[in-house]
Amino acid sequence: MEAIIIKALQLILCLSLLVVIHEFGHFIFARIFKTRVEKFYMFFNPKFSLFKCKYFNSKWHFRFFSKNNIENDEWKNYPDNTEWGIGWLPLGGYCKIAGMVDESMDTESLTQPVQDWEFRSKPAYQRFFIMIGGVLFNFISAILIYSGMLLHWGEEYIPLENMTMGMEFSEVAHNYGFKDGDILIAADDEKLIRFDENSIRKLLNAHNATVRRNGKDTTFVLSPKFTQDLIAENQGFAEILYPTIVDSIFVGSLAEQAQLKRGDQIVKINDIETKSFADFYQTISTMKDSSFVLGIYRDNKYIELNAHCDENSKLGFVVLSPRDLFESVRIDYNLISCIPAGCRSGFNTLKGYVSDFKYVFSKEGVKQMGSFGTIGSMFAPTWNWYIFWYMTALLAVILAFMNILPIPALDGGHILFLLYEIIFRRKPSEKVLYYAQLAGMTLLMLLFALAISNDINRLF
Repeated sequence: MEAIIIKALQLILCLSLLVVIHEFGHFIFARIFKTRVEKFYMFFNPKFSLFKCKYFNSKWHFRFFSKNNIENDEWKNYPDNTEWGIGWLPLGGYCKIAGMVDESMDTESLTQPVQDWEFRSKPAYQRFFIMIGGVLFNFISAILIYSGMLLHWGEEYIPLENMTMGMEFSEVAHNYGFKDGDILIAADDEKLIRFDENSIRKLLNAHNATVRRNGKDTTFVLSPKFTQDLIAENQGFAEILYPTIVDSIFVGSLAEQAQLKRGDQIVKINDIETKSFADFYQTISTMKDSSFVLGIYRDNKYIELNAHCDENSKLGFVVLSPRDLFESVRIDYNLISCIPAGCRSGFNTLKGYVSDFKYVFSKEGVKQMGSFGTIGSMFAPTWNWYIFWYMTALLAVILAFMNILPIPALDGGHILFLLYEIIFRRKPSEKVLYYAQLAGMTLLMLLFALAISNDINRLF
């Protein structure tokens, strides 16, 4: 339960940051071009707001749990000031710009004469920058986060050629020619350096894969269906193989009672060999609340220990990570070098997501769509700032890309109409914009309902 709460808190904080950054991009460009911003809200606020405030009469005025349809509201006498608020429906946020058809679906002001401070009165190029501001700010924030992470933590990875035990591959990967213990070498003619999303993506899009198997380089052909089958089975591609060597033991744990010590390498459970941690984990998972014999190497000597695990198949020790076992490469960055490196990370992430987006339209891709449950599961069960900022940067790139799609109700839909206006020198009618916005919102709600349905199906 504690892990779920921590994941939920990380998700809420992450989404709140991204929504504020996105809407602030619209706000900044609107104010640059002297366009009135009526409301700035984090999350939607149908019927009522959790919190809202506004500056007038030379001071700030605050309201909590306030209805949105208050008649004779004194705030209406100060329309030039933005109403800042927090809604209760966490499906995004909005920046309500005067004279614009947006997700608030408030068209009352559009029946009035055009004012010079309204969005609809501005030249097309100014409206273009106002609309693209959210996407631009999200992408810039991702680059800044990546840069900050590289400056603070640096970069460390294990070259593929140093992973001497190779990898354990999923069943789908086995079907396409990979074998446990293979060391990835190249995708087509391009050498693979590290085990990350970019290398996996290169393999998935390659015609040939080259691996080092039993000391020899082996090349085999990959089918175009490889990626779709991986998505359909949802098994992943591969994991690093490394030995089960004890790093530390919890005080009072079953591992301590079994007299395990730091540096012990577990190679057998009863008569089952566990050459890698993957083997150990798979075997120990079947030994819930059971007694067994551990075969270990201690100081190059083989000994056996009697052990018992709890109902969760836990002994109570931590194993050495691959970075402790295999030679790694570390790159440190300063305030200057982290910026171009952060830009590369941001553009590589965007490039990879755009490349993967085509699979969303496949039958397998539709089944993998998810909402808050899927996103929340990607965060760490304990508070981890590195994973939090990594996920925030990743979601910032995804949010930027998704919002630029030419779907009405998204920024890309508004930009599409603006490009139409710039090219054909004719503005779409406000009625067309209204119904396009309505259709876009309906489509997005249907997609969101599908994502929630997929999350529920995964639970059961």
